[in-house]
Parts: sequence; structure tokens; C-alpha cells
Amino acid sequence: MTPTLTLDDVLAARETIGGRLHRTPTLSSATLSRLTGATVHLKAELFQRTGSFKPRGVLTKLAALSDDEKRAGVISISAGNHAQALAYAAALEGIDALVVMWETASPLKVSAARGYGATVDTEAPDIPEAFERLKQLQAATGRTLVHPYDDPLVMAGQGTVGLEILEDVPEADVVLVQVGGGGLVSGIAAAVRGLRPDARVVAVEPELSPALHASLQAGRPVTVDAKSIADGLNGPYAGANCVEVCATLGVETALVSEDELRDAFRFLYGRCKLACEVAGAATTAALLGGKVKLEPGETAVAVVSGGNVAPQVASAILAER
Repeated sequence: MTPTLTLDDVLAARETIGGRLHRTPTLSSATLSRLTGATVHLKAELFQRTGSFKPRGVLTKLAALSDDEKRAGVISISAGNHAQALAYAAALEGIDALVVMWETASPLKVSAARGYGATVDTEAPDIPEAFERLKQLQAATGRTLVHPYDDPLVMAGQGTVGLEILEDVPEADVVLVQVGGGGLVSGIAAAVRGLRPDARVVAVEPELSPALHASLQAGRPVTVDAKSIADGLNGPYAGANCVEVCATLGVETALVSEDELRDAFRFLYGRCKLACEVAGAATTAALLGGKVKLEPGETAVAVVSGGNVAPQVASAILAER
């Protein structure tokens, strides 16, 4: 079966993005290499503009809008990182942006989205109601939806992370990617499997937010009750396009516990000096917890994104024993 997202789509997205975003570093980790018996690198995407990979996909999508669509403005829904990315990228393009969040969303991320220039609607009490609110506002305003993950253009933009990974570590055998809705792992899989067909791509999710894992098992998008401490990965469902791409390209899955997420967060903060959010620690959690087996002599790259952690959350986890 031919995937709906290809290497050519990702290469085109990189041309679209141009030089407007950072090329984030890929760092080696001697400690993770020793613990796993393989060679491990960390793709530090938390250093991207707005603190996550999300602007890559947003800029790719906005470039495809017509003049009329740009004048009407854009709308989306987000736990926070996509909201910030949409606000930032829309401001660059001179497009008005409205983002639907919810009452319990991270105050830090809500404030940041507003700071970048978006209007933020937090009328919904929870995630399911926020999706209903999104439908209502989109119908009322006529804005174009910039989906946080289930849009081929957004997915292609996120896949530029994979291009950078293989340029920095061309011998990569395994690429680990954290998953909320599946846009990042889909894009990276298209890039990595297109350039290095034998490489494994592993989607890492919390046990308490396993939307992609459950969807791949069911063969269709499945709704889950997502409630992990990693709020950036609490997507209630994986996108249909994302599920199709991951199934077609043979993406593997791994689930990590809440304790493993906390341990990995402390490890990255203390040993790697990476102040990521809990979502960004998911791939390291899979390695430290032995959820992804690496063979001696193999080379792995783990994506670390994003970097928008609330100080009170970080201090609480770091204070735990």
C-alpha cells in the first residue's frame, strides 16, 4: 500500500519552511548509551521556536492558504504547544488566529499563546467539550482549521525533524518519537523510512494516553480517556491520517508508565541539562524503562520535545525521591 504521506511531501515542506525556524541540535548521551548498550542520541527539539516541533507543521499549512482564507483567519484546538505555534506562525504571516483550549489547560501555555498574539477561548470545561466548541466557533467565524496533527501538510512539516535526524545521524537504526495525536511520528516515519527503509520508528505514549497504540491495534482511530501527567500527549484520539501512515509504514509502539515518565524527566534535567516538559521525556522513559530493546552496536535517536513545563510541575517532580 502506498502511504498518504511520502518523503517527497516532507522535502517539499522543508522548502516551504525555509530558514524561518531553528535547526535543532542532536546531542549524544554517554549515559543512555551505557545503560542501553547501544549508541543513543537526543534530538533536542525543545530548543525550537515556541519550545516544540509544532511551528514546522503550522508554517507548512499556512503557506498553502489562499488569500481569502488568510483574510478570514485561522482556528485550532490545542493543549498548548500547537496553540503557541499557531499564534507565533500566524503573527509572522499577518493572519488572525483563534485557539480553543479548556479550563484545565496549562496556564503557562495559555498565557504564552496569548503572548504570541492569538485569541484564546477557554470556555470549554474539558477536552471533549473543547472539540465541540471548536466546531461551533469554526462554523460561526468561517475560519480555516489548522489541525494540530491530522492534516497531511502539518504532518509533512513535522517530518522535517526526521530529515535533520538522518542528516546528523545517518546510521540511525531506531528513531523514538513521543505521540499525542500522531502528526510528528507520521511525518518522521515518512522521512526516515523513505531515506532509510530498514530503520525502525517507534511511537512512544503514556500508558494513560495510548490513543495511537489502541488505534493501530483496532485498525481505526479509537477514542481514549487520556489522563497522563504528560499533558502534551493527552490526545483523546489519534488522527485517521496519522493512523493510516503509521500502519502503512510499520511504525512500532511502546507504552510508558507515569513513574517512568517522572524518572526520565529527572534524568534529562539532571544528567542531560534538558529542561523539557514531561511529554518530552517520553522517549527517554522508553529507553530507561527497557520498553524499546536496542541491540549492541545499534544507533538510536530519541526526540525530546517540548520545553514548556510549568515551574510548579517541574519542581514537584524534581523534589520526588
